[in-house]
Amino acid sequence: MIPVAEARARILSAFSALPAETVPLPAGLGRILAEPLAARLTQPPLDVSAMDGWAVRAVDVAKVPATLREIGRVPAGGRFEGSVGPGQCVRIFTGAPLPDDADAVVLQEDADAEGERITVREGVAAGRHVRKAGLDFRAGDVLLQPGRRLTARDLGIAAASDHPWLRVRRRPRVAVLATGDEIVLPGEARGPSQIVSSNSHALAALIRGCGGEPVDLGIARDDAESLAALAAGARGADLIVTTGGASVGEHDLIRSVLGERGLALDFWKIAMRPGKPLMFGRLGDTPLLGLPGNPVSTMVCAWLFLRPVLWALQGAEAPETRVMAALGRDLPANDRREDYLRARIERTGSGHVATPFPTQDSSMLSLLAAADGLVVRPPHAPAATRGETVEAVLFGDGI
Repeated sequence: MIPVAEARARILSAFSALPAETVPLPAGLGRILAEPLAARLTQPPLDVSAMDGWAVRAVDVAKVPATLREIGRVPAGGRFEGSVGPGQCVRIFTGAPLPDDADAVVLQEDADAEGERITVREGVAAGRHVRKAGLDFRAGDVLLQPGRRLTARDLGIAAASDHPWLRVRRRPRVAVLATGDEIVLPGEARGPSQIVSSNSHALAALIRGCGGEPVDLGIARDDAESLAALAAGARGADLIVTTGGASVGEHDLIRSVLGERGLALDFWKIAMRPGKPLMFGRLGDTPLLGLPGNPVSTMVCAWLFLRPVLWALQGAEAPETRVMAALGRDLPANDRREDYLRARIERTGSGHVATPFPTQDSSMLSLLAAADGLVVRPPHAPAATRGETVEAVLFGDGI
């Protein structure tokens, strides 16, 4: 058995960022930016008014009350063709470009209008209520860096800087193959000893949550022909993920059947709980991650190993979700395997409090659904008492 950290490093070393592709701006949400996004224009392009009011020369309203003559009006998107001379002003609205020689804006509530006669009651200094050209950004400014997962805010800045198209990493295509005679699909008739398969659905959701495209290959039965036939459907995938069939039982066929078809195994078995029977290798040119069949083990391993791979394929690092937390209950000493305990994790005024469930049986999917994350127990960790500081992993990315 190899340590978790070594397994993670060996898996990640096998992957590099996928090529970039161009998508329309509305399709960019949640995608990973592949290239720096630089502004294609200056915003605002000119000095513009930040408020509704009158564009003035500040020197003309240094002493108030001051009476000015309105010589024109300029709405947003318009332009006053002329300049503001001594004793003059121009009615202006938010976003409209400042007329030549005007250097400030008097708020409309600070002046009284009687036809063209404008009486200013509150003076303004030069530059007041004016947004200078380039206040937001200038042409050529890099606004977004590659490796960023695009949000609604990012699409807004991309649009404002005149980008109708975006260069993003291609979504990873992940083939998911469940195995076992004992599992059936939700809604299917099942025998007395069969269970409903959850792994493929949970994994597909995690893959989508991390920006990938799952390809469900179905359920391979416990015979070589079924497994080989369904595995052939993974051609063209960036990664194959299997669940089950990776242990030591005579019906665990992943290594034997796919080994005959070119599976080169890097490692098998990790010193962790849950999830010891995890394998990693390559089927031809395609990496293969073999997850345990137990649903809890599957999802814990997917979070620890599959999630960072999906981000790496998109040219980014998975967001950090590890925190230090106060332990919410006593724990016994640990053995030689690294433990991942399902836990309730609460944020308090002084930090996080992580309380592992008393029962940690790896068959209990209900506890995984109720958990906020995992408490990490290093190998050979001594007994811990309530209040001690422990490492915890917070769930996210759709898990």
